[in-house]
Amino acid sequence: MRKATNHDTGLLGLIAIVCMIIDHLGAAFFVGETWMRVIGRIAFPLFAWGIAIGAEHTRNIARYAWRLFILGVISQPFYMYGMNHPLSKLNVLATLLLGLLAVAGLKEQKTWISVCAVLAACFLDMDYGVRGVLLVVLLWAVRDNPLALSICFSAFCVFWGRGSGTVWRYHTFTLQLQQCAILALPLMLWPRSTRTRVPRLLTYAAYPAHLALIFLARQLLY
Repeated sequence: MRKATNHDTGLLGLIAIVCMIIDHLGAAFFVGETWMRVIGRIAFPLFAWGIAIGAEHTRNIARYAWRLFILGVISQPFYMYGMNHPLSKLNVLATLLLGLLAVAGLKEQKTWISVCAVLAACFLDMDYGVRGVLLVVLLWAVRDNPLALSICFSAFCVFWGRGSGTVWRYHTFTLQLQQCAILALPLMLWPRSTRTRVPRLLTYAAYPAHLALIFLARQLLY
């Protein structure tokens, strides 16, 4: 059955992984190549969309949350050493996990869980922070309404991009780096009647594995 929006999280997950790797390569080795960072802005919205859609389709949301938690713990040292982040900064799996918990609280009508997840995001140092958690909740809320998705996500990107680096300026108009996340919107709006089967091990292993390779490459090159 064709959905109003793209629920093919397998395909979108692969696209997100490719964009993430390009982004991290740009951050690690090609600092001046802004286009790589722009492509990278597509990754997190697609991961957040995957969490929002996955929360609806999973048979066991608690097991889903545990998988994210375990993967986040495994990935943390690779994240620290691969991207030169301090011990206190948590990787993106923490953000996605809190986003999933916030959605779970709304689904189960246990608002306190959602409140605790958002409050935790306010105090923890992690990729994308509380804005990332709120994006998961927003995408979940508008997941099957293309018009609402377009309006809400576009507005969120404008807000999200404030304070990030400038990508392009023309007279009074300024495009900031994080606002380029809007490039993920057409992929979310692309309705598909098929589901792409992707081995779960591949999607889960991609995050720590590519960070480990970046770390090894840095040791060899520098």
